[in-house]
Amino acid sequence: MSRAPGDGMNPLRVIRRRAPDTGPIPVQRPDPDNQRVAAVIPAKDEAERIAATVRAVRAIPHVDLVLVVDDGSEDDTQHLARGAGAVVVRHSHNRGKASAMETGAAVVAMRDVEAGPARLLLFVDADLGATAVNAAPLVPPVLAGKADLSIAVLPKQSGAAGRGIVTGLARRAIQRATGWAPTQPLSGQRCMTRAAFDASTPLAHGWGVETGMTMDVLLQGFAVVEVPCDLRHRASGSDLAGQLHRAGQYRDVAMAVAARKFRHYKQKVTRETSGEPAEDGRSPAPPAERAITENPQPRKRRRRSRN
Repeated sequence: MSRAPGDGMNPLRVIRRRAPDTGPIPVQRPDPDNQRVAAVIPAKDEAERIAATVRAVRAIPHVDLVLVVDDGSEDDTQHLARGAGAVVVRHSHNRGKASAMETGAAVVAMRDVEAGPARLLLFVDADLGATAVNAAPLVPPVLAGKADLSIAVLPKQSGAAGRGIVTGLARRAIQRATGWAPTQPLSGQRCMTRAAFDASTPLAHGWGVETGMTMDVLLQGFAVVEVPCDLRHRASGSDLAGQLHRAGQYRDVAMAVAARKFRHYKQKVTRETSGEPAEDGRSPAPPAERAITENPQPRKRRRRSRN
């Protein structure tokens, strides 16, 4: 059963998925003293808010690069983003959010110091405006090495007319695959390590990118945490455009889930047990025992013979 924020669940509890029995790859812990963060902002016709979003993200600690991927905008998004201090790359035509995220990550990799650590990737939606600075809490859990992916849990958005159908579809799919039911599986505000991002590529198409990413990283042994963030974005209403948007979301999420039934993961994450307590205050479990425990399955009792 999923829980909403504030109902007693520790929102900073780190979820570690038991990795599949495949070839191990080591995960290098970030160095907080030298680790930098790149904010990647996919944008399509966001001239109204992109400048405020860029300025807000630039104020987040550890962010030294703000990259806007203009995904075929027909307005002044690229010019306003550049004027606000962002590095801008542009798709000549609209290729979708997943493609914009992959382009952004590739450009960040080219700008990383060759001998230094890869930047953490902070993905932020272009329509957050000045509230984008409140994505800052996503960085510390990943910077400290406690999680490989942090996901923002947003407050109820004014004007949102969705009935939770798409969210429910994504949540149930993730829970069936990994045992964990996220609060907001469709949240696009995420901070992650380069290793976790690479493990989730190629990204799922369209609006299924977040659902596919969460399933990919958990099934390969990465650690995920949800973090409450006071972010406000433009919500889809109950008009025809809003209904078409949600229909597209449902289609893309369903496609992402279906594709992962046939996706073979060749590697898993191995990490050292630090001995530090878990986020919920409990003692850490041994590596082989560390797994999702949100919905433990009851043990079957053996029936005693009456003879």
